[in-house]
Amino acid sequence: MSKLDVVVIGAGLAGLAAARDLTLAGADVVVLEARTRPGGRVEQCTTDDGRRIQLGGEIIGTFHTAYKKLVGELGLTIGPTFTQSDGETAWVLSGHRFTGADLPWMSDADRRCYDRIEQQFAALAGTVDPDDPWSHSDALALDRISLGQWLRDAGATGEVVRALELAHLALAVESVERSSLLAILRKESAAGAEGFYNYDAWENERVVEGSATVALRMAEQLGDRIRYGSVVSGVSIEPGGVNVDVTSGERLTASDVVMAVPAGPLRDIRITGVSDEKLASLWHQKHAMAAKFVAVYRNSFWEDARLDGTSFMEHNILGGTWAQGDGVLSGLVPPGRIGAYLATPAHLRERNLLDDLVTAFGSEAAQPLAAYMRSWATDPYTQGYVTAWRPGDLTAVGPLHGKHEPPFYVCGSDQWVAGYMEGAVRTGRDTAQTLLHSR
Repeated sequence: MSKLDVVVIGAGLAGLAAARDLTLAGADVVVLEARTRPGGRVEQCTTDDGRRIQLGGEIIGTFHTAYKKLVGELGLTIGPTFTQSDGETAWVLSGHRFTGADLPWMSDADRRCYDRIEQQFAALAGTVDPDDPWSHSDALALDRISLGQWLRDAGATGEVVRALELAHLALAVESVERSSLLAILRKESAAGAEGFYNYDAWENERVVEGSATVALRMAEQLGDRIRYGSVVSGVSIEPGGVNVDVTSGERLTASDVVMAVPAGPLRDIRITGVSDEKLASLWHQKHAMAAKFVAVYRNSFWEDARLDGTSFMEHNILGGTWAQGDGVLSGLVPPGRIGAYLATPAHLRERNLLDDLVTAFGSEAAQPLAAYMRSWATDPYTQGYVTAWRPGDLTAVGPLHGKHEPPFYVCGSDQWVAGYMEGAVRTGRDTAQTLLHSR
């Protein structure tokens, strides 16, 4: 086979976005995808009554501009999410259930403390450059401390720490006790440094046709440039270009390679000819282990009780839920509970998760028309869900995060500030432009 211009490894959003832009610019591109489908951590199926169900990444925020630009180019539509509902949130805490949009179990004193701590957090987040957090004068100290410890040092009451822990559970990220303060500050700085995680900023928009449709549209455009079932075993950077080895025994040769696979699977690929510093930076990146659960009902019965489908669960297997669409509830199993989820016999998992929904929304939640489970933690080609930055990780990864070492390029949600679908598209497209300019 003749020498290619670029081999892209991974047909998730990042790899597809990079390959699409490279192809449109005239490059000879091949995309190697281990799975038999495109999309990576976005995936969908269709119910018997025609509803598209998102089993992976699903929602975007106001400032996710790169993703929304691509959606427009693909002829798809942006619409509102559950954040537009006027219903209330369910809070399942230590055997007690509360409803209300604004931390309804808190005392007035706890609420005042929460507001004060959030203002301090916003002010500190405003001092962090999301593109270069390592330049912060206190970067090492901010990275070594957990968000939980900072909250206590700032005078947060137990209920304030509890509120932030509930938020982390619902997002299926690491506990506040295992999350780098610098990483969380960097994340919120990217969203405007207005305070703690705000659903109206991060989760207020979605692709009406389904988030996985974004990947499917790009895959259609790329056609047979994508080779499915191609598991890459090795990448070697040579003076004359790049060799990419596939487990089938095939070897592809190209001028450049774009690594668009998540941090975990990337470690499974033998890579030579790249600097030790760059590899060490990549190896320090981590994912939060999580699973997604979706239950489909005839209608949004929770609205009859003036609920919006959103819940926060303190001691269940699920960390929380939200309304994916009409009659559809999404939920996540967070890292601290993935062990309990996987230890449950497979034939009992659905019932246990439905029991969690019953605690939040009542007995009608027990009988869905359909239910879906997707364990992203154990999927060999993701090995996790969202990015996870434990204390010390951000400075260990260092300024090489998201940087390239031509002809070795990296992109993906892991390579952006906070991950998410925006990170995949943003870094994928930026990588394509960087590669084209270098040539």
